[in-house]
Amino acid sequence: MSSTTLAVLAAFLNAAPAPRYGLELMREADVKSGSLYPILDRLEDEGWVVGQWEETTAQAAGRPRRRYYQLTALGVISATQEVQRVRARLGAAGGSIAAQPAGFGVLS
Repeated sequence: MSSTTLAVLAAFLNAAPAPRYGLELMREADVKSGSLYPILDRLEDEGWVVGQWEETTAQAAGRPRRRYYQLTALGVISATQEVQRVRARLGAAGGSIAAQPAGFGVLS
């Protein structure tokens, strides 16, 4: 799994279970749209994320419609495991591990 995908998953976990739209994810994960949307497509194909267009028109919102993405139950479990696995590997190698995002431990 790429570091970019891990950054996107961590951004989702930081706000779990809230839906997120692309610009929010780009800012939080520090990823460009050319990387983000293929990642979101792959995560949707794997069943980790679901996407849905907001229920408004561009004219009513005064901006383009947003597509919101949200982790599925499988996505929360899988993303948490992946991010924790990488952190454990970094810790074993003596690397720096960032503070644990608020979304961790959400599993019930």
